[in-house]
Amino acid sequence: MTTDTKAGGKSATNRVGLTQQEYRAGDTTLCQGCGHNSVTSQIIAAAYELSLAPHQVIKMSGIGCSSKTPAYFLGRSHGFNTLHGRMPSVTTGAVLANRHMLAIGVSGDGDTGSIGLGQFKHMVRRNVPMVYIVENNGVYGLTKGQHSATADVGQHLKYAGTNVLPPIDICIEALVADCGFVARTFAGDARQVRELLKAAMNFEGTAVIDIISPCVTFNNHDESTKSYTYGKEHEERLQELLFIPSFDEVQVEYDEGDEQFVRLHDGPMIKLKKLERDYDPTNKWHALEQLAAARERHEFLTGLFFIDESRKTLPQVMNLTDTALSALPEERLRPTREAFARAMADFD
Repeated sequence: MTTDTKAGGKSATNRVGLTQQEYRAGDTTLCQGCGHNSVTSQIIAAAYELSLAPHQVIKMSGIGCSSKTPAYFLGRSHGFNTLHGRMPSVTTGAVLANRHMLAIGVSGDGDTGSIGLGQFKHMVRRNVPMVYIVENNGVYGLTKGQHSATADVGQHLKYAGTNVLPPIDICIEALVADCGFVARTFAGDARQVRELLKAAMNFEGTAVIDIISPCVTFNNHDESTKSYTYGKEHEERLQELLFIPSFDEVQVEYDEGDEQFVRLHDGPMIKLKKLERDYDPTNKWHALEQLAAARERHEFLTGLFFIDESRKTLPQVMNLTDTALSALPEERLRPTREAFARAMADFD
């Protein structure tokens, strides 16, 4: 970091010459104390600390309280607010048009777990390179607090009564669809949210972060498993997380009780500190087992559940040119009449 003299004092700037304030956008219109605002603050902090160039970021969203939050961060970036549950397909098109953009999608438990579940699963299956954030509060906040698909059995809401259906676990759904980066955290744990976001922003592929984000209007009574009180009392961390930039890379082998470093794309790593359990984030089946066990115990685990860099991303599978499709001239995008005729002849 450097310092840049401003009127009235000095403000720290990052490697692209921006202050953290310059990563902000509009003022929030969400309820005071909403967990989504805490997530927004950590997205701003992570982007600033990583020195992301805002013009190389595209913010994507669907419909819901969560999908309003991209208006509150990275005001100099691109953005697209899609239809309810349709953010994954629109993001797929945007990433294929310009594979050099960093896509940050913000969705909710309704936008992802209900109307958008099919699109979410296929986006993960295709390994579309993007950071996919689910701000999960278990309710439909914009439509007066009905139960969402992630609401726990027995969860009671102020105006919707008691939920009798089993919940959809976003992380389990992502793991089953072969997602290469799956994590969960709690909006009230600012440091863990920030470090997971920085790791996800440096991952090449689909990075899913399910963030338990309490709704202060409809779902913050003490009995709710999506409330601040429950989250603080029942959160069980898998690791202590610290993002290490590529210019400070460290590699070690470790035994039980020591630290584990997991390499991310282009060098950056996550530092994992093992606590009481010997957890391996490269073992998908162990991750599923842990999530299933936590579900039975009516608790949520936080941390990086799984990471796998071996899968090719969708642009790599499609052998897209390194030049963004949006920058190619028409003669390179449209085949000649002769080339088209040869292609059609293959179907005879």
